[in-house]
Amino acid sequence: MPRTTQQLHPHREPVATRAAATVLLLRDAPDAAGAGGLEVLMTRRSAQASFAPGAYVFPGGGIDALDAGAGAHAAADRRATQSELQLTQAIAAIRESFEELGVLLARHADGRMADAQDIAAMARHQPFVAQCQACGLRLAADSVYLLAHWTADRDLPRRFEVPFLVARMPEGQTPVADEAEQFEPLWVRPADALARHGAGQFFMIFPTIRTLQRLSRFADTQAVLDAVAQEKPLWVSCPRAGILAGKQARYMEDDPPFGELALVCPDGQIVHPLDWQSERVVPLLKNLQRLTAPNPGVMTGPGTNSYLLGEPATGFIAIDPGPADAEHLDRLWRAAGGDIRMIVCTHSHPDHAPGAAPLQALCRRAGRAAVPILGLPSAPTARAASQFTPDRVLQNDELLVLEHRAPDGQTTTHTLQVIHTPGHAANHLCLLLLEDSLLFSGDHILNGSTTVVDPPDGNMADYLDSLDRLDALCAAHGVEFILPAHGYVLGAARTAIARLKAHRLAREAKVLAAMQALPQGSIDDWVRQAYDDVPPRMWPVAQRSLLAHVERIRALQPGNG
Repeated sequence: MPRTTQQLHPHREPVATRAAATVLLLRDAPDAAGAGGLEVLMTRRSAQASFAPGAYVFPGGGIDALDAGAGAHAAADRRATQSELQLTQAIAAIRESFEELGVLLARHADGRMADAQDIAAMARHQPFVAQCQACGLRLAADSVYLLAHWTADRDLPRRFEVPFLVARMPEGQTPVADEAEQFEPLWVRPADALARHGAGQFFMIFPTIRTLQRLSRFADTQAVLDAVAQEKPLWVSCPRAGILAGKQARYMEDDPPFGELALVCPDGQIVHPLDWQSERVVPLLKNLQRLTAPNPGVMTGPGTNSYLLGEPATGFIAIDPGPADAEHLDRLWRAAGGDIRMIVCTHSHPDHAPGAAPLQALCRRAGRAAVPILGLPSAPTARAASQFTPDRVLQNDELLVLEHRAPDGQTTTHTLQVIHTPGHAANHLCLLLLEDSLLFSGDHILNGSTTVVDPPDGNMADYLDSLDRLDALCAAHGVEFILPAHGYVLGAARTAIARLKAHRLAREAKVLAAMQALPQGSIDDWVRQAYDDVPPRMWPVAQRSLLAHVERIRALQPGNG
C-alpha cells in the first residue's frame, strides 16, 4: 500500500456500519403480449425517512436482537447449508416484509404457506415470532436465499451492512403497505423500473439500481433461485464515489474508476475528478501525478497516460512522455517545475516514446543538461514507427532512485525497479515503485480493454509469462494498485492480472476451436468465429492478437517444441 505520508487527503474514519437485511420478493407474470417474465416487489419510502427518503426500495430494515435469538431460530425452518448468520438475516427479512408490507413468509405444519386469514390474525407491530407460533406457523427461512451483499459507501453519515436476499412471493398473498414507512407497493419488471428511473420518474439509490441491472439478466424466478443455490452472494460491494461532469458518480468494484478512487480517496472522500482531460495534471498521490496526452482513439482509449513520480525536493521521473505533442510536453515539464531527472519509456510504440527527445530538449533549454532517456531499444522485429534507441539501456531489476536528504538527516526516496515484460512489444518494461508498492504497467495491463499482441514484435507466450512474473512481484511486494498507460488506476492488482490471464486463455481456446473447425480456413474465417463477441469493426485489430495465439498454439503442439 502507498505510504500514508503520500496520501493527498487526511485520514477520515468512515462511520461504523449497522446490520440490516433486505429481501427481494419475486414472481413471474405475463406481459402485455402474454410472455412470462420476472417481476420484483418494490415500495416507496416515506418522504420523512432518515435514510433514502422518497426512494423506491425493496422491503427490509435493521436486524433486531430478537432476530438472532434462540427463540426465533427455533421457530424457523432452515436449510442444512444455512449458517447461523444467514438464518438471522432471513428471519429479519421475513419480519420486515411482514411489518412493512403484510407479506408473510411462513408455513403451517402441513407445509401450507400462510394465507390472508393468518395475516389478518396478526398485528404488524406486536412481537412477530410469538404471533407466528400462536398461529401455528413456522418461519420459512429455508426459502430465503442470499443474492448479494452491500456495505454502504464510506462517505455516508448512516451506513449499513446489508445482505440482499431473494424469495418467491407466496401465492394468494397481496402486499399492503404500512403507510408509515412504506407506500405504494408495486410489482415491476427490473428493466421497466430502470427505464422509469432513467426518465426521472422513479427515484432509486445506487445499490437498488445496480441490483435491478443484474436482476434484469434473469428470465424468471427459478433462474434467480438456481443462481443463488450455492449459498454464496453473486456479488459483494462497498461502492466508491468521485466527481464526473460536476456531479457525484458512484461505482462498484468492477467499474473502471473504482481502483483509482480507492488509491486517491481510500476513506471515501468525494473529491477526485474522473473526467478525462489533457489540460492539467491529475494528482494521484503527493509524489505521483498523471497527465493524459490529447491522443484519444480506438487504440489509446482516453489517451496515453504520462506519469510524474517525485516531489520538488527529489526532482521527478517522467514515465511515458507520449507522442511528440509540444503542448502536452510543456505541461508535463511545467508540472515538474522543470526539474525532470530521468525520462523512462515503457516501450517504443508511437503513442509512448516519441515525446522523449523533445521533452529532453525542453529540459536542456531550461538548463538541465543531464536528463537521460531510459528504456530498452526496439528489437529488429519492431515496426518502422516504433524505432527507439534510449540514451542508456535499462537492465532487468535495475533500480532508478530519486533521493533527498533534509537538513535534519531524514531521507526521502522514490525507487523504481525495472521489470522486463516482453509480450506486447519485445522491448516492453514495467516499473515497480518499491516504497509505495505501485506497479506502472505501460501497455501490458490496461484498464477497460485488453492489450494487442502483434507479431512479430509481440509474442503471446512471452506476454503470458510476463503476466506470471508481474503476479509474483505483486504478491511479494503487496501491490494493490496498477497504473496503466491507458485508463484509470486499477485496484485489486492480482485479481486484475488473474482475470486478464483467464481472458487470454479463454480467447486462445476459441482460436483453437476455430482452427480445428476450419483447418483450411483463413485468418478472416478464424477471426469471425473466435471473436464473434467483438464488433466486426474491431476484427482487423483482433487479427493481430489472433496471430499471436496461433503462434503459441502451434509452438505448443507435439513435435514443435
